[in-house]
Amino acid sequence: MTDLIDDVDTTDENTLASRGLGLLLTIGGAIGLFSAARLIIEKVNYLQDLADGKPGSTSCDINPIVGCGKVINTDQASAFGFPNPIIGVAGFAIVVVIGVLVLARVALPKFVWLGLQLGVIFGIAFVTWLQYQSIYEIHGLCPYCMVVWTITIPIFVWVTARNLRAYAPHNPVSRIVTEWTLLINILWYVAVISAIWFKFGSDLWA
Repeated sequence: MTDLIDDVDTTDENTLASRGLGLLLTIGGAIGLFSAARLIIEKVNYLQDLADGKPGSTSCDINPIVGCGKVINTDQASAFGFPNPIIGVAGFAIVVVIGVLVLARVALPKFVWLGLQLGVIFGIAFVTWLQYQSIYEIHGLCPYCMVVWTITIPIFVWVTARNLRAYAPHNPVSRIVTEWTLLINILWYVAVISAIWFKFGSDLWA
């Protein structure tokens, strides 16, 4: 445990790739943080409408398919017994802090990168489950949720590539991920967009 705390990783602190990752974590984390915070506000306003005897609605309701209102009050929106965006606010705040430290060229201990890796694994697993639930079970797409999806994917891909490059550089999987990081991210986007299109098609603009 002491080794994890004392062993500072300096493998890529001053490289262009490191600064790029810092920008991704800082800007992407800030966008995710804003989206999660907006979802909390939308949830509060939605519940206030219901308490006032009004039909629950949100400012991001665009059509019967695209809108926060169809998703925000489902069981899936509180998977752990409280609103999912609370997890997002906490998680993305940590991401922003790490991003700023990377941009400042602070040499972070390995346990920080390990913790971030565990966090992004949880994040991408949770987001993937929510994508499935939204597309195939709820049959609705929350705009702010989709922003979180869009941000979480590259954060996961690039953090994973960075850690594989740093800690397992000779592993064949590491070489594939680090050499094809952008392509992996693009194909992931294509897969999600395709799933949405094949499910809803032109109803997205109805």
